[in-house]
Amino acid sequence: MEFITERLILRPWKETDAESLFKYAKDPDVGPIAGWPPHKSIDESRDVIKNVFCGPECYAVCLKTDNIAIGCIELKLNGSTDMTKRDDECELGYWIGKEFWGQGLIPEAARELIRHGFEDLNMNVIWCGYYEGNTRSKRVQEKVGFVYHHTCKEVPIPLMGETRIGHTNYMTKERWQLYCSTLSRVKK
Repeated sequence: MEFITERLILRPWKETDAESLFKYAKDPDVGPIAGWPPHKSIDESRDVIKNVFCGPECYAVCLKTDNIAIGCIELKLNGSTDMTKRDDECELGYWIGKEFWGQGLIPEAARELIRHGFEDLNMNVIWCGYYEGNTRSKRVQEKVGFVYHHTCKEVPIPLMGETRIGHTNYMTKERWQLYCSTLSRVKK
């Protein structure tokens, strides 16, 4: 499945994306704040594509102009998230290469994947979180309509070998419908 937004293509990852993934995922400002270490090689990035970015709702975030992967966005379904055990709930996760920060690309991608989650996958709740200090991720969640749910003081981050403070936000289908109707009124 592929999704097209105003500036983006959201499409499944391919092994041929390994070089592009490595280019952005090796940056120490990108992964660690999201809970994963920088990639060390193209082979590691290829392995991540095969074994991590293989979920049924995991997509490469690509600019329409060249269809090259610059980030990742995923709806983690029951069984691949610890935020819910329900089949009608999922977790939204995302990241994007540093040179694309501040351009509104992840909120654009998130809006489309949230729409897909509620309309096509019939989710009732979508969860999303960020670690203390990741103000960019917090801001994305605010921009697309998530609201605060709770904070955990000691969240284990196995890939980084540490614990952090984690903030969890959520959006219900009803809230999303209200958010969409508000956006459409503002645009008129």
